[in-house]
Amino acid sequence: MDVLYFAWVRERIGIPKERIETEAATVSELVDELRSREARYAAAFADLSALRVAVDQELSDFDATLSGAREVAFFPPMTGG
Repeated sequence: MDVLYFAWVRERIGIPKERIETEAATVSELVDELRSREARYAAAFADLSALRVAVDQELSDFDATLSGAREVAFFPPMTGG
C-alpha cells in the first residue's frame, strides 16, 4: 500500500510517500506500526487529534478498515482563508 504524508507530517518524517507492506487491519493499527519504526514517525504521529486521514482518497476515521485499501494519506486539518 502507498502511504502519503503532507505538510508538516511530511516534514517530520522526511519523505512525501512510501510503499509499505502491513498486516494492520485499521488505520489506527497502521499508525501504531509506523510509530514503532523510529523517532521521526513517533513525532509525526504523537497527537492524532492534529491529523486527518484519507483511505483511497476518501476522508476517514482512524478506526477505518484497511481491507483492500491501496492508499492512505495523512495530513493536518485544512483551514479556510
